[in-house]
Amino acid sequence: MEAVPTRYAKSLLSLATERGYDHNGILKSAGISFNPFNPRGADYQASISAMQYTRLYQQVLSLLQDQAFGLMLGHSVSPGAFRMMCYCLLGCENLGKAIRRACEFFRIFFNSDAHIHLDTRKDNAIVGYGSVKKGFAGDKVDLADVYGLCIWHRFFCWLVGGSIDLKEVRFAGQAPEGRGRIAKYQALFDCPVYFGQLRDEFVFENRYLSYPLVQNERSLKEFLRAAPYPLMVMQHNRDDGSIVARVRAMIGQDFSQGFPSFERITESLNMSAPTLRRRLKKEGTTFQQLKDECRRDAAVAYLSNSELSINAIAALMGFTDPSAFHRCFKKWTGMTPGEYRQQERDAGEGAQ
Repeated sequence: MEAVPTRYAKSLLSLATERGYDHNGILKSAGISFNPFNPRGADYQASISAMQYTRLYQQVLSLLQDQAFGLMLGHSVSPGAFRMMCYCLLGCENLGKAIRRACEFFRIFFNSDAHIHLDTRKDNAIVGYGSVKKGFAGDKVDLADVYGLCIWHRFFCWLVGGSIDLKEVRFAGQAPEGRGRIAKYQALFDCPVYFGQLRDEFVFENRYLSYPLVQNERSLKEFLRAAPYPLMVMQHNRDDGSIVARVRAMIGQDFSQGFPSFERITESLNMSAPTLRRRLKKEGTTFQQLKDECRRDAAVAYLSNSELSINAIAALMGFTDPSAFHRCFKKWTGMTPGEYRQQERDAGEGAQ
């Protein structure tokens, strides 16, 4: 997901303008060439890129001196709420308890439109929010609805350091026009999508509720520093049940503070070090090989999907010396980072 509804940019800008800041300078620094407050403008766009939104978010964060995430701003959630909720979740031993605590957090502090719910039925866990109002009114699902569910799902994936495969996604709004858009929604969530339901929600196997959280205060701080960009560009891969897939997910894509230790991985998987080594060997790899592959794949993903500078990507990969990143990347791919990025741009232009 690389597009963000402009209404979210407008919500962020409102926080700054309400405190006397000029939105024109903020927009210019974020690389947004139109005014989100003027939907009738000739140059108005319904969405902006993930990187533009992140630039906007980072500026508002700096101005307000608060780590406001921006996800639920449309539901009267105060700046800093998401950050504080995250810290409340870190003490939970598994995903199920974390989701229930998040539900309680929103139920206590915010109005009913912002409440999230967790239901368990047979083998399924259902997470959702909202009501039937939109569907009954005949309103169609829009990008904001899709953004909300997708970000919550990816946030839960981030908490457990692995993919949570969805069984289905339901929207209260009616189906959008055109089969192409419906197909895009199904591809985004990698599961069937239904419309005109009771509320916006997604369904997954309840076995994921027992997954332990793998994040800590340090990783949360790094996550919030770049949020929500990491969730927007997160690659969703179906969980094939292998140990390799789970370890790769726990290693992640941000290595600016180093790699998670082998001990931490074994603790999260609830297995001994010899057992993990043996199972990785059975699947034809080692922990060191996985670390190298994850760093390579993350570098390729950031170069392909973001507007981050090459030096910034080098820092995310854990290289204090950009030249070392250049050497490693060329060893991995046969090209320098600049050559790879240019190749991707040329390929994209050729496809248009």
